[in-house]
Amino acid sequence: MSSDSTRAPRLLERVRSAIRVRHYSIRTEQAYIQWIRRFILFHGKRHPAELGGAEIATFLSHLAVDGNVAESTQNQALNAIVLLYRVVLEQEVTDLGAVVRARKPRRLPVVLTPVEVRGVLARLDGVHRLTAELMYGAGLRLLECVRLRIKDIEFARGEIVVRDGKGRRDRVTVLPERVRKRLSAQLARVRAIHEADLAEGFGSVHLPHALARKYRGADRDWPWQYAFPSDRRARDPRSGLVRRHHISESALQRAVKRAVGEARIAKPASCHSLRHSFATDLLAAGYDIRTVQEVLGHRSVATTMVYTHVLNRGGRGVRSPLDSTPE
Repeated sequence: MSSDSTRAPRLLERVRSAIRVRHYSIRTEQAYIQWIRRFILFHGKRHPAELGGAEIATFLSHLAVDGNVAESTQNQALNAIVLLYRVVLEQEVTDLGAVVRARKPRRLPVVLTPVEVRGVLARLDGVHRLTAELMYGAGLRLLECVRLRIKDIEFARGEIVVRDGKGRRDRVTVLPERVRKRLSAQLARVRAIHEADLAEGFGSVHLPHALARKYRGADRDWPWQYAFPSDRRARDPRSGLVRRHHISESALQRAVKRAVGEARIAKPASCHSLRHSFATDLLAAGYDIRTVQEVLGHRSVATTMVYTHVLNRGGRGVRSPLDSTPE
């Protein structure tokens, strides 16, 4: 009984199955597989069943000491290994001992002034400009923006509903008035593309979790389509179906980075800087911290408080005594 159809699934195949049953994103799946591979290679390709808490602790400490990784990166590696042991190997992770924890100082976010934001936007065009305006004008994260679906744009109420954001939470944010006309034109183009795909026997889109089974045919319905689809169809790595994915986030990142350089802005700004600038400008306009927390989707107000330190009012809003001294 040695054929492929009867062989026992390999370790990483079992890990993939465990991840997909739990509806983790494909990015999480890819990251977890990578960390488990690195863990196995670090210990000379020994099977994880032969390893234990001491070996896990050694690997995690290596990431902190030799790899100089961030705390979140080390935590992700630990989560991947814990899933491997608890779910796949059905073993408890114990006796981790004294793991060297990754500790990096918390940095203030890179924030652009309104003038700098205008300079960046002026050097973008087409879909890249429209998505950048939504990241700044609605406080969307990069992936939240490119994954935006037709049904979640509320023109009548002037809202954007962010589904399954960071922390797997939904929230509502503002739809900027300035983008309404061009966003409507974008959706008209998308509808034409979708109808052409349907005519050619395609037109389906990835649906989150088990919705494809629950709502038969919904993957071809207009409301579920991406607002910013890719120029070409591609094969879904999980289902194998040929579909139209959303636009490439890496292409958008490169476009914004290039615009920052062309605007001669001496800051390491990125797509996420547009979201940071959204939050800071709201606070500068007088909106209370709880409102800003809600539209950003932060779990804790302490996360939102960081923007109070980068308002254009000097350090913590303090007036320098030098400015009070007569010349």
